[in-house]
Order: sequence, then C-alpha cells, then structure tokens
Amino acid sequence: MLQNHIDVKSSVPAARPASDRIIDEALRAVRDHLDMPIAYLSEFVDGRSVFRHVNAPGLEHMIAPGDSRSLDEVYCHHIVDGRLPNLIPDTSAFELARSLPVTRETPIGSHVSLPIHRGDGSVYGMFCCLSPVPNPSLNDRDLKVMSMFANLAAEQVREQLERDGDRSAALRRTTGMLAEAAYDMLFQPIYRLGDGHLASFEALCRFRSESYRSPDIWFADARRAGLQVELEMAVIRAAVRALPDLPAGVRLAVNASPDTVAEGDLLPIFRAAGADRMTLEITEHEQTTRIDHLSRAVAALRDEGVRIAIDDVGAGYAGLHQILQLKPNVLKLDMSLVRDVHSDPARRALASALVRFAGETGAHVVAEGIEHAQEWHALRRLGVDYGQGWLMGRPGAIEDAAPFVRI
Repeated sequence: MLQNHIDVKSSVPAARPASDRIIDEALRAVRDHLDMPIAYLSEFVDGRSVFRHVNAPGLEHMIAPGDSRSLDEVYCHHIVDGRLPNLIPDTSAFELARSLPVTRETPIGSHVSLPIHRGDGSVYGMFCCLSPVPNPSLNDRDLKVMSMFANLAAEQVREQLERDGDRSAALRRTTGMLAEAAYDMLFQPIYRLGDGHLASFEALCRFRSESYRSPDIWFADARRAGLQVELEMAVIRAAVRALPDLPAGVRLAVNASPDTVAEGDLLPIFRAAGADRMTLEITEHEQTTRIDHLSRAVAALRDEGVRIAIDDVGAGYAGLHQILQLKPNVLKLDMSLVRDVHSDPARRALASALVRFAGETGAHVVAEGIEHAQEWHALRRLGVDYGQGWLMGRPGAIEDAAPFVRI
C-alpha cells in the first residue's frame, strides 16, 4: 500500500504555524508589561538584522516583518559583545548609544534586548523592546520578565529551525530520488475469497537507496518537502504502465491521498490506460480541507468506470464521514482488523458490521493483511468478498501470481 499523506497543494490559505503565534503573543505580552510601543524578534542574516516578528500597533510604517538594517547601525552586536547592557532605561546615559545615528533617527529613548540562541549556542538574533522616550522605571525585575518571554520565543525559534532543517534534508532526498526515478513497482495479488480466483493487483512502491528506508518514510519526506503530489503522480504513472501485462479481466489498484485526487490530474492518466480496469484506493491519515474538490474528482473518475476504494477502514484513518461523502465501491479492511479475526470476537463483530454496511450501500469488501488460513475462512464466512496478504502472495512481479489459490 502506498503511504498516503495530506497537506500539499490547497486552495485554502495555510494557517500560521503555532510557533509564530506563540512568538507574536510573547512580544505583545512583554511590550504591554514594559509599556513600550515597539517589540520585535530579529534574525542576523549576512551582516543585517532582519525583523522576523514585530508587535508595534500604529507604528507599522516604521517597522514591519521583513524589514532589515545593517548590524553596524543598530544596538544588537554591541549588546551581544557586551559594549552595551541588555537594559537601557535612558539611552542618553551611554556614549555609544548616543553616537549611533539610529538613536536619533528612530528615535530610541529606552531599550531592552536579549540575544536569542540557536540549538548549537550561536546567536540567532535579538528579542527586543524599545521606546522613543526614556523609561527610568525599568529595572532588573523587568529584565527577568523580558528573559522569560525571550526564552519562550527562543524555544519556538529552535523548534522551527529544526523543522526547517528537516524539510531541507527531505527536499534534497526527495528531489534526488525523483530525478533518478529511484523506485520500483511491485504488485500484490488480490483474490476472491469465495473461489480463490485472481481478481486484481495492488501496485506497491519500493524505493532504492543505500540505506533502506521504508515507503512510509519516503512519503513522509515528500509531504515535508511539499512534493507529495509529485511523488504520488510519478508512482501512479509507473504503475499504470503495467496494466497491459495484467491477465484479461484483472484490475489494477493504485493509491493516492485525498489532496492528490483533488488536483484532478488522475482522470487523463486512467482514461489513457483503461479507466474501466482501474481501482483508486484513497486513504486519509490527516484531514483534508479540499473535500469539495475531492468529491468532484471522484465523481469524474467513477463516471469513467474507475472503482473508488476507501483504504484502511477500521484503522481509525478512514472515518465514516469520508465513507459517506465519497460513496465508495470498495471498503478495504485494515490489517489491524483482519489480524486474528477468527479468534477475536470484537474484530469479528466489527468486520461483520462493515460487511453489512457495504451490502446496504452496494460496495464490496476487501480484507488486507491475511496471513493465516483461519483468517481467510473466517472472513469468507462473514461475507468478505476479496482478500490479499502473504498467505496468498507477497508483492512481486505480475507473472509470479497464481491464477487462483486454494486455502
């Protein structure tokens, strides 16, 4: 089964990361506490102080996220190097502060600032508050409050830097793998439980790398890198090239996440390959925000003869809302539900309920992950239509599958 993941391309604006909201709230809180009109968090980039987060109501014309100034013009590196203190109630009391043009231009009458450090101890930037007028009431207790909020912001910065580093690494790995098409398609047979005849194959992707990385890790990388749709589409194109090699009457199932389906680009691929022999398995390990696009794409595929399957039913991923919304032709019971179904009354009861539901809606049921003959027989007695698993055949070449099996 292709590992399916969400959140690639969306017409809905992405919500701001929680780390950004926490930093913004920290700046607002410390600015209110110190009664200073401007608070910001900056990053040192190539000799400049870049304002990443700003809280300055009514003064947005003076300072905004993305603005920058040379480090030679501002207090930052003087504070880091100890030439100016972290707490400056009155800038006129310090000759170095008086000599800097920014003190007059802004103007800056009082200033409180603390360095923000990366995980390796290097300085990322500054957490700062300033006012155009002196504030002689500022004291060490205020600096301690400032330090508390600066530490909170620093934790968010370090977490974001780690995520960005993970994303950059994932992007390098995924783009390299896609450029080399470093993956192979295997095919696992699916049999009718009633008579053991071969009914279809599910296309499975395996990746080539020096150190083995399972498919779920590769697809997670693609999601982090923003390349989930590209990877899933490349794998599906590779899979459908095998359709002419399938025995007559045997279908091919491929996997895609809801957001990939919602893009609407699968229809021409399936149509060219032979849509009436294709099954599309959709799984949802995270919530999609594109349910309307998804529904329209699914309807167009179904009109061409593509069977729509909901994957991982019973695992908690494929929820009832998705099943009701998409009206699938096939429900695939997750292997966690199939395992020991012959000896577990709870699993058996749930599987039986899903079979009844499928019967009422005109859908078929496929059980995946069958490893023991007792599971096969129990599922057949429950009315499950099809099954796949190591008991009948492991993923491999199409020609290795038996035309029928007897269990």
